[in-house]
Amino acid sequence: MKIAYLGLGIMGRPMAVNLVKAGHEVTVWNRSPKAVDGARTAATPAEAAKGADVVWMCVADTKAVEGVLFGKDGVAESLRPGMIVVDSSTIAPQATLDFAARVRAKGAEFVDAPMTGSKIGAENAQLLFIVGGPEKTVAALDPLFKVLGKKVIRVGETGAGESAKIGMNLMIAAIFEGFAEALALTGKLGVPPEKLIELIENSMIKSGVTDYKASFVLKQDWSPNFPLRLMLKDIRLMQDAAKQVKVKLPALTEIEKVYEKAVEAGHANSDYAATIETVRDL
Repeated sequence: MKIAYLGLGIMGRPMAVNLVKAGHEVTVWNRSPKAVDGARTAATPAEAAKGADVVWMCVADTKAVEGVLFGKDGVAESLRPGMIVVDSSTIAPQATLDFAARVRAKGAEFVDAPMTGSKIGAENAQLLFIVGGPEKTVAALDPLFKVLGKKVIRVGETGAGESAKIGMNLMIAAIFEGFAEALALTGKLGVPPEKLIELIENSMIKSGVTDYKASFVLKQDWSPNFPLRLMLKDIRLMQDAAKQVKVKLPALTEIEKVYEKAVEAGHANSDYAATIETVRDL
């Protein structure tokens, strides 16, 4: 397929690389210019999208998606009937509905396909895609999903992917907060962190979050797989969505305070696992 890939960050760049490796004709664009071997580099989103079958985005937040789609030299200038726009950013579900309606008004289709699997999953094409959109359109993207990930779960119609994704990220934040608090408490009580982690790995407490993060925690390696500032952005998306549907999230409200303190401490661009430093200092 002819693909425009927009956003070459921690997740986007390896995804674009995997599409090139699979033999697709890829044009890339990034806000700060970057190149991908084997892909053409465009100066604007509109240029990248011109003539594409699929426009795939992975950018930081709701505002960035709106700018890429509808700002000056945005994708909207190149939309035509039959094109598919795929958004793998994590953004507000309500905004997704609005963006999809504006894209469809030009005859193109829209799929929200946020993913989980972090940097390593993107590099190894082991992502899990959480998808919202028309069944027929999602099926048409199957060859690309197979190049990029290990599984696709279509949650429902447009916006359902983003709604499910922020729910999953809520659980990630809550699970890691429990892990961080347990390490802080047991560390003060004299339990070596490697022993607590060994117990976790051999008990019902074991989870994908602790499995993935344990080695980084032991090394105190906060290099970003999922930057803390982006998890805080997602926490705020969760809070906004909860207000819209009148749901209380008391645990998340306290976790948000931890993330805000971690940002104040200079960890905005560290991995969200760096919140353990903040928890220890509370």
